[in-house]
Amino acid sequence: MKTALTAAAAVPVAAGAAEETNPRIPLRLGFDNFSIRALGWKAGAVLDYAAKQKVDALLLSDLDVYESHEEGYLRDLGKRAKDLGIALYAGTGGICPSAVRFDRKWGTAEEHLRLTLRVASLVGSPVARCYQGFADDRRSEGGIYARMKDTVAVLKAVRSEALDRGVKIGIENHAGDMQAWELLGLIDEAGRDFTGCTIDSGNATWTLEDPMQNLEILGPVTVCSGIRDSMIWEDAEGCQVQWMAMGEGLMDGRAYARRFAELAPQAPFILEIISGFARGSGYLKPEFWSGYEKIRPPEFARFLAMAKRGKAVPPFRAEGDRRKAEQEYQLAELERSLRYCREVLNIRPA
Repeated sequence: MKTALTAAAAVPVAAGAAEETNPRIPLRLGFDNFSIRALGWKAGAVLDYAAKQKVDALLLSDLDVYESHEEGYLRDLGKRAKDLGIALYAGTGGICPSAVRFDRKWGTAEEHLRLTLRVASLVGSPVARCYQGFADDRRSEGGIYARMKDTVAVLKAVRSEALDRGVKIGIENHAGDMQAWELLGLIDEAGRDFTGCTIDSGNATWTLEDPMQNLEILGPVTVCSGIRDSMIWEDAEGCQVQWMAMGEGLMDGRAYARRFAELAPQAPFILEIISGFARGSGYLKPEFWSGYEKIRPPEFARFLAMAKRGKAVPPFRAEGDRRKAEQEYQLAELERSLRYCREVLNIRPA
């Protein structure tokens, strides 16, 4: 099947004409190290790869990617990124102490977030990306709103440190936890002076949202991102969602990127390509709606419209050496997505 990229590349167009018919979208393009997680690279190796890919930004979205958390090492890493012309963004995982999957590896939730703020400031990141939790939290005791309340308490406890360090905490809409309007409410409750959003277009589809609708709500508070395409198709219980490389799903990449540039021009357009498997949402079964009682009908209708346009796609199946196959697959998915963003969407920094 001919992709949008191959179709676009097949017809040579003069540079001036191309700019006229396909205007540049002025965003800094980058990727999240989670896109190539199978390689197991530490920060230095990821940065070398980022330089080879000639990206403008790099999100190191976990604390394990660093060789150490010592000040000298982190400052040197930040200087190296700056010398390469790459804006470095730092992050971590879940910071809600009552979340179903909260990990105490980095101490209490507040200790974890304070460590992330320290790392971000030392590497020169203006953002500390984190998230509340997972879809499981919607059905936990007290539901997602109890988890949001606990997350807000953690955020407020570190407000002064975030402001002192000049680092905004970018909470991601993550893995089916919160819809856009819920996350916006959390950010407003905590305070926009030190919190914002790490917007994730793929995770929007895990919470029954159209990524464009998600962007309209969260775009004005977006400080970082994790972008990928999604394919959605109906099945007997509801639908299946499979994340895809850019340009290979249902998202109108150009419309999304153009609107992103209008709503969040200072935020980087970070690709977080996670693909090769599908996840079901059984909304035709009554028991599914436990935890989803407050889903807003107009937004759900937009998601359903997407599902009706989709078609089933096969999952990735590794052949031979599984580890090597996964590494090659992740690199290919990311690099194809970067090319699509440059050559088809014409994303280039101002």
